Amino acid sequence: MSRRQRKSELKSTLWFMPLWYIVGAIGLSALTFYLDYVVDVSLYLPAAIGFSGQTLQVLLSALVGGVLTLSAFTINSLLVALTTFSGQFSSKMLVNFVSDRATQHVLGIFNGSFIYVLLNFLYVTHEEEEYIFATPILSILTAITAAVTFIYFINHTTTWMQVHNISFNMNAKSKQVQASLEKELRPYVREGEVNRESLPLESDGEVIKARQSGYLQVADFSRLIKQAKRDDSLLRFEVRIGEFVVEGTPLLTYWEYGETINPERYYRSIEIGIKQTEIQDLEYGLIKLAEVAIKAFGHNDPLTVTNTIHQIADLLKKIGQSTNFSPYLFDQEQKLRVILNQKDFQYYLHKGFASIREYANQNSIVITELITMVSLLSKTMDREVHQDLWEFARQTIFGFDNYSLYENDCLYILEQLSELAKNTDNQKDYLFLLEYMLQRVNSKSAYKVHSAP
Repeated sequence: MSRRQRKSELKSTLWFMPLWYIVGAIGLSALTFYLDYVVDVSLYLPAAIGFSGQTLQVLLSALVGGVLTLSAFTINSLLVALTTFSGQFSSKMLVNFVSDRATQHVLGIFNGSFIYVLLNFLYVTHEEEEYIFATPILSILTAITAAVTFIYFINHTTTWMQVHNISFNMNAKSKQVQASLEKELRPYVREGEVNRESLPLESDGEVIKARQSGYLQVADFSRLIKQAKRDDSLLRFEVRIGEFVVEGTPLLTYWEYGETINPERYYRSIEIGIKQTEIQDLEYGLIKLAEVAIKAFGHNDPLTVTNTIHQIADLLKKIGQSTNFSPYLFDQEQKLRVILNQKDFQYYLHKGFASIREYANQNSIVITELITMVSLLSKTMDREVHQDLWEFARQTIFGFDNYSLYENDCLYILEQLSELAKNTDNQKDYLFLLEYMLQRVNSKSAYKVHSAP
């Protein structure tokens, strides 16, 4: 497992952050013992603010039970939240909530508080003459912190479960993945076109095949480029990050210009696992958002669908800027070393919206919202993707012609289509679409427009 993947896996687990809080609680308990039983700070303070051993033991026993009860309620709330996310939205969202920093800190605080108070309870004596200061004060403050944290966790859970926050957080996570990938590749990208005629012939390359079935999760591009430079070779990816491969599937093709190389060095720079991850996979974020919208259809929740469509549109705009990123990676001497397997914007547009369009069936509100977002994207994106946007809208209309529409719904769709055609310079094609829709209306066959009573 690569360092980057190991870091991602640790962030998505519940035990890593609480472990550090437990270590901190043990250290704080040792400090408390030192203050009370080695330095004896109670000698320098008024006796009225100290606690006797027996009184302190009663206090700590109550605090241990209280903190443990709060921890139990927190775990129960967490399980309810995870069940809700899995059933109502998507099982893929469980990782997002578990890996959220606030969730992990809350669990860490409760575990650390319980361990701290419990350790303090172990070394308290029953002596009446003994007066202790640091242990009761810090234990009470710890219990107060746990109580306040419980309130914060309830508020955090209810806020996180709101639809707009769910879709926004998933969108933000995908943007972070994209920004990280761009930062990783930017030093190896050269401006200008690459002469494809100068590339080696397909038949001259050697193929590296997958040794196991799974998803291509991570590729260490920096390490691959450095190794290709040492070997004086050229690598080309045959699959994309996030793509599923079976044993024996070609992963890389390499051409060696110098001495015979060991392909094992390249294979060690890629990771194949049993699940998809968001470390370098842009497509996975779109799939997760689309699944939330599809689940919302089953729960008759149009607000979730439309809000998710908005976030997908925002993510597609960001991805559209990355699809122009060159698939050719060069070393420091400006020599081509790696060729990526990269999809165009049309592919990501289809991945983001096509499944929602399919499950929308005859829901004209969702179809209108899809056309609206496509029209909005045409106003903000480069002209290179305008034809892809128009083609998606055109196919959506042709696929929707077997369903009935109210008159106002038809007008709203035509209004957005007209705006999209104007932005993408497809007015002639729009007139053809308009004529086609009117013919369907006039024929009253498969495409019917109903006037509201």
